[in-house]
Amino acid sequence: MRVARPFVVLQLSDSHIGATWAGGDPAARLEAAVESARRSLDRPDAVLISGDLSENASADEYAAVRSLVARLDAPVYPLPGNHDRRDTLRTSFDLPGQARTPVQYTADVGPLRLVALDSTRPGEDAGELDRDRLAWLDAELTGAPDRPTLVALHHPPLLTGNAAWDELGLPASNRIALGEIVSRHPQVERVVAGHLHRTIAAGLGGRPVLAVPSTYVQAQLDLTADRIAFTDEPPGFAVHVVTDGGLASYVQLVPP
Repeated sequence: MRVARPFVVLQLSDSHIGATWAGGDPAARLEAAVESARRSLDRPDAVLISGDLSENASADEYAAVRSLVARLDAPVYPLPGNHDRRDTLRTSFDLPGQARTPVQYTADVGPLRLVALDSTRPGEDAGELDRDRLAWLDAELTGAPDRPTLVALHHPPLLTGNAAWDELGLPASNRIALGEIVSRHPQVERVVAGHLHRTIAAGLGGRPVLAVPSTYVQAQLDLTADRIAFTDEPPGFAVHVVTDGGLASYVQLVPP
């Protein structure tokens, strides 16, 4: 498929609007990320928000996110993280699905197909992909085998080498099952996620996996630590660019 101009998907993640545990103002940092994206991208074609939009899952916090990302003047595609509540998120962003069910959907965004997969386990920090969610993903991918696809979820399906991080991820059986699914669908260009508050690249089922930084605060890289610590590194976001040659992904830090 020829693309007349690069098609750009901006990925924001882990804004944690309403949080106080890392100091600073998460709303101001999300605003800085949005303004940085506006300067560097002019106008993205779509905005993906890969979970933990809100700290307390209140309607007011989601309204603050909506107001800030509206400056990008692009369709917004959020998915839930472990701090989000499915029903409040669904109502706040007019997302499909029934009450108390996983928030997941498929959207055709320009030349790209976005599959938003709910990896949350309500009430828990760690994630899960049960049989029903994996079957839904397999069916969605089977239905459009020729369309370049980006699969997005909150919990990245990778191992980091840090036990504290990995305990908050997906169970090994879920990662393996997800890898088997994406390996059967060559149209999947990339699997993207958030949750870990750090840029991490890996592979799954022969596909690239990218965990993107937080717009709020970054986790410290320390493979020997038994708990997660945070740093004063700048916020960041990802930019996924569809060209005639495929999908390229960038990670951009927000200047101070």
